[in-house]
Amino acid sequence: MTENSSQKAARPPVVVVMGHVDHGKTTLLDTIRKTNVAAREAGGITQSIGAYEITHTAKGSAEGKRITFIDTPGHEAFSKMRMRGAHVADLAIVVVAADDGVKPQTKEVLQILKETKTPFVVAVNKIDKTNADIERTKKDLAAQGVLLEGYGGDVSWQGISAKTGEGVDELLDLVLLATDLEGLTHDPSAVAKGVVVEAKLDRRRGNEVSVIVLDGTLREGDEIVAGSAAGKVKVLENFAGARVKELAPSSPALILGFEKLPQVGDAFMAGAVDLVEVKMDERAKAIARVQQSALRMAGEKPTLSLILRADYVGTLEALAELIKNLPEHDIVPDVVAEGVGDVGDNDVQLAISTGAAIIGFRVKVGKGAERLAEANGVRIVTSNIIYELIKTVEEALIKGKAPVAGGELEVLAVFSKKGNKQIIGGRVVQGTIKNRVQAEVVRKEAVLGRGKVLNLQAQKIDVNEVEEGKECGLLFDSGVTVQVGDHLVA
Repeated sequence: MTENSSQKAARPPVVVVMGHVDHGKTTLLDTIRKTNVAAREAGGITQSIGAYEITHTAKGSAEGKRITFIDTPGHEAFSKMRMRGAHVADLAIVVVAADDGVKPQTKEVLQILKETKTPFVVAVNKIDKTNADIERTKKDLAAQGVLLEGYGGDVSWQGISAKTGEGVDELLDLVLLATDLEGLTHDPSAVAKGVVVEAKLDRRRGNEVSVIVLDGTLREGDEIVAGSAAGKVKVLENFAGARVKELAPSSPALILGFEKLPQVGDAFMAGAVDLVEVKMDERAKAIARVQQSALRMAGEKPTLSLILRADYVGTLEALAELIKNLPEHDIVPDVVAEGVGDVGDNDVQLAISTGAAIIGFRVKVGKGAERLAEANGVRIVTSNIIYELIKTVEEALIKGKAPVAGGELEVLAVFSKKGNKQIIGGRVVQGTIKNRVQAEVVRKEAVLGRGKVLNLQAQKIDVNEVEEGKECGLLFDSGVTVQVGDHLVA
């Protein structure tokens, strides 16, 4: 079909939810989706972009309309992911907590929206809290150049409680009204186009790539290319995980069939793929990596070689960015390799040949890789909390030696407290917890203080250490009152 004969149709809006950490973005989406994703997020923060689709019937309307939501992390480590979310979206909801006001990531979000020229509405959240101060929040926003309706400006806003659901329907009405004014359209007959929002390697299913379709219709069997990655859509799933034959614009989709993982933020196109061009692009990138490595070797400062692994492309990028931006020390970090998925034998073999330590974020270590690492003295450090990893790397840079693997325990129960001593039950989620070690108390990404394990028991028997995956009891001495859900990081 030619351009002139193409039929334009109305397209549902893609909406990004943005704001400062713990201001209630994921809770808002939970309320909308009636799920409980928030409670399962490590450290209380969402660490991967997720896309979800809902249908909302506005007040006074006879039929529901589709809205696709993108949830972006609020933590400062994920600013690039927020930037990508804004580029994909037709509208943003900026969530600001009425009991906390405008914070650093709120300011960053507003700057991103300004740079990307993305229209937005404001959700003033937590209005159910006794210390909520909507007027102060309005003043905070005004100081950033955001003047709300009724406060001297034209930026639409809605007071809500993401926890109770108050005002959420009205917020969705506001979203549909704002996006209707944008006149969003698409061509159903066009070649499918869109953006990669996440990518990971699943050990069972292979390369999983999440995308948002922005134009055309994406079909199972389509050839597809995104950046330097190409493949064929072997399996197409909608946001609910159901296998489908095709998906229309504004739909979140999960694709199986890419030969390698594309980069998050890559534009994709379904259709004939010029593999020669793709291979040339891969070759150019390989040459660039070799040149960068040579430049590093020519540097004057000694280096600490690192191999990075993470669960998603986006979180891997965030980890690499934080390491890159560490303060200068006499020793500098040198990332010799990075990848998505669990730590395997090949990673350890590379670490042996390069003298690197392996840093893993939200990944596991294969049994074979673990044995190989132990036999060859390769250090592997993993954690579900990104700043624990960064702190470990920085300490290694200061000390001038590879990071030491410790352990991380999730607190499942607190049985008693006498003075600074508490009896705690927990599960080792990373590494090994040993008796008599010092450990930090971490709550929602914040280090509250330190303490010492005075006694360690497994199955009511005193032990010297407890391995990953096993439960234990411990007597912990600390000035911090430990709570269920906290992490002890040794």
